[in-house]
Amino acid sequence: MSTIIKIEKLSKSYIIRHEGQSGYVALRDVIADNFKGAFHKTKKLVTKTPPRPPSSKEEFWALKDVSFDVQQGDRVGIIGRNGAGKSTLLKVLSRITEPTSGRISTKGRIACLLEVGTGFHPELTGRENIFLNGAILGMHSAEIKKKFDEIVDFSEVERFLDTPVKRYSSGMYVRLAFAVAAYLESEILIIDEVLAVGDLQFQKKCLGKMQDVSQSEGRTVLFVSHNMGTINQLCNKGILLKSGMINAIGSTAEIVRTYMKTGSSNGQIDKRAVAGTLLSAIELSTVSINGIETNDIFLSPSAEIRITLKGNCMKELDFFRTGITILSNGVKLFSMHDKPEPERIKKGKFNADFVIQKYILRPGDYTLSVFGHDNGNNRKGTEWIYGNEILTFTIMEEWDAINDSNNEGIINLQFDSIR
Repeated sequence: MSTIIKIEKLSKSYIIRHEGQSGYVALRDVIADNFKGAFHKTKKLVTKTPPRPPSSKEEFWALKDVSFDVQQGDRVGIIGRNGAGKSTLLKVLSRITEPTSGRISTKGRIACLLEVGTGFHPELTGRENIFLNGAILGMHSAEIKKKFDEIVDFSEVERFLDTPVKRYSSGMYVRLAFAVAAYLESEILIIDEVLAVGDLQFQKKCLGKMQDVSQSEGRTVLFVSHNMGTINQLCNKGILLKSGMINAIGSTAEIVRTYMKTGSSNGQIDKRAVAGTLLSAIELSTVSINGIETNDIFLSPSAEIRITLKGNCMKELDFFRTGITILSNGVKLFSMHDKPEPERIKKGKFNADFVIQKYILRPGDYTLSVFGHDNGNNRKGTEWIYGNEILTFTIMEEWDAINDSNNEGIINLQFDSIR
């Protein structure tokens, strides 16, 4: 396939100014200062005004020497942490902002959906904005009319088509904006994570449409998202940005794996997050999920989840066992132990393993707490050690029946029927 986007040593810098005092002066402050000047002119003659601290400026590189090629029909996922330069890259590609240096070569028209309301005139109706966007892309009125019914049908905003879009909700904005970008005939479709504004069903509908226009029409898609499940499902190539530079380019699976290993946590349990009466006897050291020791773990719902907790026992305990708790938005979903009954534990290092079977957790964000308890001394009762919400992980979205939003509940206990 031919190269449709070629980027060579692309850089974008911004000047960040640091003022000694606020650089913003309101009109009311100017008026107030003039009145004060009329009454305090004499005082100012004899009182020396301290000089304003000098301003300074800093050059910030949002992108630095970025180079890559995109082939026609590719679906490229651009990922990275906040501030990595993802949105800046899309804005430069969309000609919304000019690069500081470097070169961009594209073939064909570009349709983009970067922020809610981008490309729409708020005073115009939905109908008028469809024709406006088509005209911006260089399409004739007759061409736009041919696509008009499909756009309206996909966006599901027919009732509000003759309403000014300034009265639309953010979800309605995104519905219409995506439909316009997807159906008006552009060779390159650029989508930022603005789709997160829409509901789950519409997001799936949009992702399916992007996949369709790429595979059946040969259109190129550049897509930014923090949802690794979505990136995995949609994209055939990935680009990982870090601090404005390309960290890795390759297949989607490779790039997602690389991204998952760049978390800020290394699996070490912060001692300040651990409390309880067993602190002098038990040290909880590290925790990992499927061998990954970061704080940004992305898992498929069809994958078994294996959690390993490592620690150190500093004195022998008669009846000890460890456990984990899974939480969603602070709500405890369930807990489990590493063994059926407490057992004697000797001094030294220990491992505790836990298995959560596939499909139990639905797509979403979860946190993991760890604990241990010993009830060997009946006079004192059970003694505890616990670390609350020490690790986060995400179950990714997948397009299959098990994830149908019509299935209710946070967790799925019917996993036996779908193995």
